[in-house]
Amino acid sequence: MIAAVAAIAAAAAICMVAIAFAIYAGLRDLIGPAWAAAAVAGIVALIALVIALVVTMKAKPPKPLKGEPPSLAAKLIDLARERPVIAAGAATVAAAAAVTLALKNPKILTAVIVGLFSPPPPPKR
Repeated sequence: MIAAVAAIAAAAAICMVAIAFAIYAGLRDLIGPAWAAAAVAGIVALIALVIALVVTMKAKPPKPLKGEPPSLAAKLIDLARERPVIAAGAATVAAAAAVTLALKNPKILTAVIVGLFSPPPPPKR
């Protein structure tokens, strides 16, 4: 199952890159290379915004137990539902910061990837 999800994600990423190259090649002669690159970046950002809006609208926060305060995830999902444009902007800024940080220090990116894909520790007895 994990391999199938990874394969689908890789195929989607390859398709996005191919679409970006096609858009760039189509616009380069019309508006110049710099504006074509800016247009591609804008189109990709718009696609990411639409995907973020769809995902946040479908997300349902977990119901807290009686007497338990709402979790951070529940608060963030509620915020995204109330103000989707602000939430999408914050997600875009966070993604840009993460990419910048990863490019400046690849060890951090490696640590995050290892943390996400490593198996959970065994339960304590």
